[in-house]
Amino acid sequence: MSAVEIIKKKNKTLAMIIRNEHDCEGVDFLTPNEYSQQVAYMHHPAGKTIDAHVHNLVHRNVVLTQEVLFIKKGKLRVDFYDDYEDYLESRILNAGDVILLISGGHGFKALEELEMIEVKQGPYAGDADKERFAGIDDSEVKYGGEKD
Repeated sequence: MSAVEIIKKKNKTLAMIIRNEHDCEGVDFLTPNEYSQQVAYMHHPAGKTIDAHVHNLVHRNVVLTQEVLFIKKGKLRVDFYDDYEDYLESRILNAGDVILLISGGHGFKALEELEMIEVKQGPYAGDADKERFAGIDDSEVKYGGEKD
């Protein structure tokens, strides 16, 4: 299994999973420039200096929320849906894994006691931020790609 997995339906990217095993030297930007959430993996030796900096005010137009989940502890099942709320497949994330949810729908089930951190664009718009729908039953789960 690849340490970075792209979940797609036809030509539409739904998610990117970065497994805890992913490793490289230096900086590896994993997302294309047009994504509203940018994810990079960084691996630096002790003593490496990253220049002090501030970020410039840059106007950005974000119309779709993309979120990143960092799994700290436990095991999480992620169920992927298309834009029409049709179930596609599922993946299991373990401690140390990271997922960028790019498009489509998603649902989750904690398979073990779970601790995770979520990062997404703000401000949070409450009920206007998402449309909830009935997800799958456990008996309907199917794993795409390699079995997790």
